[in-house]
Amino acid sequence: MTDQSEAGTGQERPVILLVDDEDHFRNAMNRRLSSRGYRVYDAGSGAAAVRIARRRKPEVVVLDRNLPDMDDIQVLREIRRVCPESPIILITGQDLMETDRHNAFACMSKPCGINELVDTIEAARQERVFAMARRETPPDRRHGLGRWLAGVHNARPGVMILGALLLLVFALMPAPDRMHRLLAAVKGPGGDPAMTAYVYYGIMGPNETIAGRSLMQAAFSPGTTSVPDSDAKATDRAVFRAKVMTGILAATVLFWATGALPIGITALLIGMLMCFFRILPPEQIAGAYAGDVVLFLFGVMAMTVAVMKTGLDKHIGALLLGTGGGIGRLAFVFCPLLAIAASFLPEYALVAFLVPVVTAACLDIPRPDGTRGDRRLAVMMILMITFAVNAGGPGSPAAGGRNALMLDFLTEYGVPLSFDRWILYGLPFVPVMGLVIGAYFYFMFRHRIKDTTANLPAAIRQATGKIERLSRDGYVTAAVLAGLVVFWTLAGGTYGLGGPAVLALVILNLAGVLRWRDINRINWDVIAIYAGACAMGTGLASTGAALWLADGFFGILPESFRSGQGLAVASSLLAGLLANVISDGAAVAALGPVFVPMAALSGTHPGMIGLAVAFAASFAHVLVVGSPNNAIAYGMARDPETGRQLLTMKDFLVHGGAVLGLSFLVLWGWAFRGYWRWIGF
Repeated sequence: MTDQSEAGTGQERPVILLVDDEDHFRNAMNRRLSSRGYRVYDAGSGAAAVRIARRRKPEVVVLDRNLPDMDDIQVLREIRRVCPESPIILITGQDLMETDRHNAFACMSKPCGINELVDTIEAARQERVFAMARRETPPDRRHGLGRWLAGVHNARPGVMILGALLLLVFALMPAPDRMHRLLAAVKGPGGDPAMTAYVYYGIMGPNETIAGRSLMQAAFSPGTTSVPDSDAKATDRAVFRAKVMTGILAATVLFWATGALPIGITALLIGMLMCFFRILPPEQIAGAYAGDVVLFLFGVMAMTVAVMKTGLDKHIGALLLGTGGGIGRLAFVFCPLLAIAASFLPEYALVAFLVPVVTAACLDIPRPDGTRGDRRLAVMMILMITFAVNAGGPGSPAAGGRNALMLDFLTEYGVPLSFDRWILYGLPFVPVMGLVIGAYFYFMFRHRIKDTTANLPAAIRQATGKIERLSRDGYVTAAVLAGLVVFWTLAGGTYGLGGPAVLALVILNLAGVLRWRDINRINWDVIAIYAGACAMGTGLASTGAALWLADGFFGILPESFRSGQGLAVASSLLAGLLANVISDGAAVAALGPVFVPMAALSGTHPGMIGLAVAFAASFAHVLVVGSPNNAIAYGMARDPETGRQLLTMKDFLVHGGAVLGLSFLVLWGWAFRGYWRWIGF
């Protein structure tokens, strides 16, 4: 085993583990990779490879399939066990069609060219960033009861037990008096005014109770239209289901916030519990999991794959970067344009392309003192890009799953929003927020940057000039994407959002641009979390649990925050803060079913409150884990030559906290008290 790149600088370099039993090949590849800036550890046997992986935690493993002491599958499994986040590149002189069977990142022929290998290593490093941003890293095993209970991300037995106890407490506790009175109240003269916020109030008949409608929706009383107020057992049964649904919400939020279970498993657990406790019939739960907004989200994510596969994202990024004519112009022109682009284009792809390009350009500019680059300039540009992309979230329903989820909640309460109507309320916010973000970074950093005359745009154009010309597939993808947005705008109210998105995928498949194996690369966990959240929202609404929660929140709010703009401010503040602790989608899933009925309780338009929650959920700027955009930017913010980390957690806390405050001010001032009052609801 050797490490030929440790001598030199003391700075961190990307760590690569090279495993091959041929000394000549291994030593030659070690030297060539080391000269490219990698810290290379090599091993000539499977046992040595596992030892190094356990100690060094390499970013990427390059593994020969023919080792003398261990079977290649055994080596791969052992490395995955000790270093689960590291992508593995298989090298073989035999069959190349083995990647999927071994769950490897790639399979290359031997001997392989150094440029091809470096490109594959860099792609694997990027995928590692994406996987860690999606929190897909499998757990390792720990010993001892305390450590076992604490667990690791995606496997925290202690939190799982706590969540189960939480669900049991809600299910078995005595029914709150207010919940019982709400569900037993009769529609008609003298009924409880809060009943009007129940999701099915409009179709309830005279003298019908929420308990009766809830049980009928769950098909517990076939052929009946109500459960009489005197039917205490039926009311108790409906109250029990509302308590269980509240417990499912509490346990789910706990699991999402702590990573106790994989996101997809938590999403499936919601439906399983709803089925087990007979909250809704299985066919209704399945329908909630596969609603129009879930298909819409699936279509948008698959379109993202097509955009990245054809290189369209790089051309769009280069076009945006080309708007710069200086540091000020990048802040005041590029930043708002990027925010607008993120409202319609895959935000992860924009961050993943722009951050490394801008980083390299900032660090390649020679300074007057003869040294290389300026870290502060790189930090400014990386954070500005990340926060501008986050700020594009309110611009359209296609800007994030949180928006699709809110569309489902609003539709559930009889206030469906069309694609163009959402844009009318959200898009004017985006360029203004982009300008504010650009101004913040310009004025915060202009005196910190050592060479304000640096020709950053020229360096960026040089870095992006290596992009190949857009192919035929790229033009087809651009045309289909543009047509899809136009169709959503003009006919989304008639045909929905999910159907046209799936149709676009079919067109791309027929055109030979997108194959099923490409579509299968999407993060299915994201689909699962929003499908599960939709099902949970349906259960909370139909059982009356959402109404009880909304009524309780409404009762503790100060009088000035119980209706209109005051309620919008309160709901957006809570959503923005919560989104920085858990994911943006989880924040909307937790708050949407509560604040939308609160709007009905106060006589405020539900669309106003729903949009306030969805918009503020995109303000997750403060923590690296606040959004995948933050995690990707943090993971990619390295000096390409030295591997030195450029961003710190403190950078996100300081500048993200400031941008979070500015985001609230722009939302409350420009949107709530500005153009929303002119548009109306």
